[in-house]
Amino acid sequence: MDKIFSGLKGFIKLDKLSIDNHVFRLHYKVTVALLMGFSILVTSRQYIGDPIDCISKDSVPSKILDSFCWIHSTFSVKHAWHKKVGSQVPYPGVDKYTPGEERVYHAYYQWVCFVLFFQAALFYVPRYLWKAAEGRKISSLVMDLSDPINDDKKRNDDIDILCRYFQENRGYHRGYVFYFFLCEFLNFINVVGQIYLVDNFLGGEFSTYGSKVFQFTEWDPSVRFDPMIQVFPRLTKCTFHMYGSSGDVQKYDAMCILPINIINEKIYVFMWFWFLILAFVSGFMIIYRALIVFYPPARYHVLAARARLAETKDLYTICHESDLGDWFLVSLLSKNLDSVAYRMFARKLREQLEENAKGSKPYAQATV
Repeated sequence: MDKIFSGLKGFIKLDKLSIDNHVFRLHYKVTVALLMGFSILVTSRQYIGDPIDCISKDSVPSKILDSFCWIHSTFSVKHAWHKKVGSQVPYPGVDKYTPGEERVYHAYYQWVCFVLFFQAALFYVPRYLWKAAEGRKISSLVMDLSDPINDDKKRNDDIDILCRYFQENRGYHRGYVFYFFLCEFLNFINVVGQIYLVDNFLGGEFSTYGSKVFQFTEWDPSVRFDPMIQVFPRLTKCTFHMYGSSGDVQKYDAMCILPINIINEKIYVFMWFWFLILAFVSGFMIIYRALIVFYPPARYHVLAARARLAETKDLYTICHESDLGDWFLVSLLSKNLDSVAYRMFARKLREQLEENAKGSKPYAQATV
């Protein structure tokens, strides 16, 4: 098991520098690692055995029957879902088929591993776009200021360089913050879109799947019906046609056991709840960003919560004299600089901003 999932350790490894936030990392680290792990799990035969085993009393070789039913899909008889197991039917959905009755075909299990991998790739797209737009800016600006053990002269020189950068580039970070907010919005759109994607993949059952499973435990045992069996049946039917000894087409009816669905049902129950939580926190982050954009005083409180060692006067002046893009860059630096170095940086930047403000109008875009 460790060998199989060892390649996923890189997804959950903490980065030395932070260029985003915890909610963003839930998308491209945690969710990508989960989906990749699920994709690997459903293809690991040593843990689930053969994905399909078909039973037939006829002369059709079992391996041929298994391969045929796996490739061409199996089916359930819809009217037999709610019949009594043991007396009317051997298993929900498995009954004698009469021509004209509605069948429910199950072919999704062939594509589960590929769809999970595709979903993982979609969750990483906003991260890829943000890294491309970010261009290692934070890495260049941090220099050695993230190291708490640093030579005083080297620290002061680096802080001078950092303050000089802000002085020369004030007001030029709008595109920087715009791309980040856009990627956060893409995270939200992606998780909501994937809920509909999986719902279509599972024949419209995923949107209510988790709620039905949750309600299942509260139903009366004599009448309750496990919704997981309907979406991921463990026993289905398959019809195989071949030529008989006389040259006529003969039909062979088989029942197929799907051990793979024991794994699939757990994966998609977890995924339903995880996507719901992820959509909620991502939507909350969109509201939070709107507050940051349209209510500038909130920026000071956010920065003060992150840079606890910095002086209130320094942070207030920086927030007042900076536009949204500059504030966002200063906020990212508060996550990456050593707390002592950030306090020195905030003090020196405040002094320079006050010097520039003397005899001139306040920064025209401070509330943008």
